Amino acid sequence: MIHELLLALRGYPGGLFAAGGGAGVQDPPPPAFLHPSEAALLGRVCRLGAFYVRFSDFIEHAAAAQEPHPAQPGGLYLQAFCTGLDAVLRPYRQALLDLEQEFLADPHLTISHVNYALDQFQLLFPSLMAVVEQIRTQKIHGCQILETVHRYSRGGLPPVRHALEQILAVCHAVLYKQLSAWMLHGLLLDLQEEFFVKQGSSSGSAAAQAEEEEEDLGIGGLTGKQLRELQDMRLIEEENMLAPSPKQFSLRIEMLPSYIPVRVAEKILFVGESVQMFESQNVTLTKKGSILKNQEDIFAAELHRLKQQPLFNLVHFESVVDGIRSAVAEHLWKLMVEESDLIGQLKIIKDFYLLGRGELFQAFIDTAQHMLKAPPTAVTEHDVNVAFQQSAHKVLLDDDSLLPLLHLTIYCHGKDPRDATQARETPSRELSPHESPMSGWAALGLSYKIQWPLHILFTPAVLEKYNVVFKYLLSVRRVQAELQHCWALQMRCKRLESNKTDAIKWRLRHHMTFLVDNLQYYLQVDVLESQFSQLLQQINSTRDFESIRLAHDHFLSNLLAQSFILLKPAFHCLNEILDLCHSFCSLVSQNRGPLDERGTAQLSILAKGFSCQSSLLFKILSSVHNHQINSDLAQLLLRLDYNKYYTQAGGTLGSVWLE
Repeated sequence: MIHELLLALRGYPGGLFAAGGGAGVQDPPPPAFLHPSEAALLGRVCRLGAFYVRFSDFIEHAAAAQEPHPAQPGGLYLQAFCTGLDAVLRPYRQALLDLEQEFLADPHLTISHVNYALDQFQLLFPSLMAVVEQIRTQKIHGCQILETVHRYSRGGLPPVRHALEQILAVCHAVLYKQLSAWMLHGLLLDLQEEFFVKQGSSSGSAAAQAEEEEEDLGIGGLTGKQLRELQDMRLIEEENMLAPSPKQFSLRIEMLPSYIPVRVAEKILFVGESVQMFESQNVTLTKKGSILKNQEDIFAAELHRLKQQPLFNLVHFESVVDGIRSAVAEHLWKLMVEESDLIGQLKIIKDFYLLGRGELFQAFIDTAQHMLKAPPTAVTEHDVNVAFQQSAHKVLLDDDSLLPLLHLTIYCHGKDPRDATQARETPSRELSPHESPMSGWAALGLSYKIQWPLHILFTPAVLEKYNVVFKYLLSVRRVQAELQHCWALQMRCKRLESNKTDAIKWRLRHHMTFLVDNLQYYLQVDVLESQFSQLLQQINSTRDFESIRLAHDHFLSNLLAQSFILLKPAFHCLNEILDLCHSFCSLVSQNRGPLDERGTAQLSILAKGFSCQSSLLFKILSSVHNHQINSDLAQLLLRLDYNKYYTQAGGTLGSVWLE
C-alpha cells in the first residue's frame, strides 16, 4: 500500500492513480478496509501526486513548444519558468526519496507519517498550480510571465512567496541577458517578441472616431466645433503637421512588468537605441571611440551582480540603468555639441527654416515672385533653386557650403511619391478660393540634409514640423512685402486724380499693414527670438543629451503653439486675413488708376471680408485674454490694441466698404 502510494506521488503509472484519478485533483476512491480518517489522509496525500503529474505535463509540453514548429507558443521566459518550477519541485522529490529510504528500512510506515513528511507542500502546490493554469489557459508568454509570477508572489504565505521568488529569479536571468545585449551592444535578441522593447514604432490601439458635424455659426467661418475647441482652449494637433516621429525602436508596454516603471523602460530604450545607432554607423570621427567609454565590462559586471541577487531590487536596478544612461547621454552630448556643432546647426535651422536671414528671403521673394504665381511645372523646382542661389549671392551669404545642403522643394502632381516625406502636400495654411491650391507658393517647401549624428535629433518628422513653420512664416513675410509694394505704388500715384475709392484703398491698406506688421513682429521677436534664446541657454547648462532633446522638443512645440498653428480658430482666421491681403494687393497692382465698377465691387467685398475676419480675430484674442489661459494670444492682442484703438472700433479694422 505505502509502496504504491510513493510510486503514485512520483507520478508513475500503475500506482493509486491508475483507477482514474491520476491526472486530476479529485480524491481517488479509498480502499474499503481503511478507516475514514486514514482515507481522508490518503486523499490529501494523493492530491499532491495529482498536482505533481500536472506540473510534469506542463513542463513536458513547454519543452515541446521550443521545437521549430510548436503547437503552442513557447519562448525563453516560459522555458526559464519551467526550469524554476522544476527547481522548486526538487525538495518534493527529495522528500519522496527520503520516504522510500525509510520504507526500505521500515516497511510498516503509516499514511500519517507520509502525510506529515509531505505536509509542507500542501499549501505550495495549489498556489503553484494557480500560476501554471493562468499561464497555460491565457497563453501568457515573454515578460508577461514575470508580471504573473510577481503578482502571485506578493501573497502572505512564506513557502509560496519563497518558491515564486525563486522561480522569478530564474526568469529574471533571461531578462538580464536581454538587457545586457540591448544596452551594452545594441542587439535586440527577441525572436519570439518577448521583450518590452520592439523594433518599429508603437501602434495606437484607439480606433479612429468619426468627425463631429461642423455647424457654421455665421461668425466669419467659425464653426460650432471650433468654438467648442476655443472655449476648451485645446491645442489641436493637425494630422500632417504633428505626426509622431517614426522610430526604429519603441516600447511594448503590454510586455512591461508593473514593478519596472515606464520611466526606467524609457531609459533602457534610449540607451539601446543610442548604442545601436552608434555601432551601426561606419563614420570616422576624431573622438568616436566607444559610446560607453569602454566601460562595457564594468556595466556587464553590474548587471551580472543584479542577476545574482535572489530578489529584484528596483533601487539597485534603476541605479545601474542610470549609470549606463548617464555614460551614453554624456558621450552623445560631447558628440553632438562639441564635435558636431549642434548650436551652429540650430542657428542654420533658425536662419533658413525660421527666416532668421530675413534679407535673403526678401531677395528671394522679389526674384521668384513671377515664377511662383503660376501653377508649378516640371522645371519650377529647378528654377526656384537657381533663384534661391542668386538671392544668396545678392545678400553675400557667408558660407557657400550651406547651399548644397539646402534645397527648395515643389510638390506637384506626378512627382515621385518617394519625395512625399520632404515635399508632402501639407500647405502652411488652409488655402481659400483667393489662392489656387496649385500655385507655386502653395507648393513650396524646404529640405535640409542633416549630417550624422545630428539625424537622431533632427528626424524627418522634426524637419517636417520645421517645414510647416517655414511655410507659414514665409506666407506672412510675402504678404508683408506685397503690402509694402502696394504702398509704394500708391505713393507714386497719389498726385494723380483720385476719387472716393482711393481713400478706401489707402485706409484698407493701412489697416492691413498694421495687422500684418504686428503679426510679423510678434512671430519673429516675441516667439522665435525668445524661444531660441531659451533653447540655447538650456543646451549650455547641461551635459546630458536627453535634456537637450527634451529642450528641443519643447522649443519646437512652443513654436507651433505660439504661432497659432495648433489652434484652429485663430490659425484659420489669420489665414483668411492673409488671403484677403494678398487679393487686395493683386487688385491694387492690376489697377493703378481709379477702379472701374467691377474693381469697386471687388474692393467692397475685400473690405467687408477683412472687417469681418479682423472682428473675429479680436473676439478670439479677447476671449483668451479674459480667461487668462494663453499668454501668447494675449501678447499679440497687446501689440494690436496697445492704445485701445481696436477696442474703441468695436474690434473691427477696415470697416470702410462702399455704401
